[in-house]
Amino acid sequence: MNVKLAFHYLSYLQYPLMLAALYFAFSPYLAGFTALKANPSLIFTSLNTALIFMGLGISFSSLQDTSKMQNKFSQNIWQNPAKGKLVIGLMCVMILLFLLMGLAGYFFSNQGILKDLSVGTIVLALGMFGFLKGALEIFEQHRLDKNSL
Repeated sequence: MNVKLAFHYLSYLQYPLMLAALYFAFSPYLAGFTALKANPSLIFTSLNTALIFMGLGISFSSLQDTSKMQNKFSQNIWQNPAKGKLVIGLMCVMILLFLLMGLAGYFFSNQGILKDLSVGTIVLALGMFGFLKGALEIFEQHRLDKNSL
């Protein structure tokens, strides 16, 4: 088994990680509103855990094979140079905002909920860096103005 194929199979861990993030995002509501009234910090603890699992899931998605197109929607974006640049720009802005908000929350807040949430936000931003690298590779391989199919 070659290393590239091993990383491709390892990228499938993104799905259970994203399902775990989804579970933690909805678990405070599934516990019931009486549990939330008794413990209001439960929602923030679960949100922090959801952000951490989401960041891990997004980082594992960057291990997938970038030479293959996932669907027609992705093909429509990555083959068009203007749309591809717009999406990459939006991703850069999102990463920058998540990272700045997470770092500001971590360094400028006292111990508590905001400091905990900032760790999840930083992990999400770092996971999106790998996703951005994958998006850049997909854009360079599939754009129509540089590559003739």
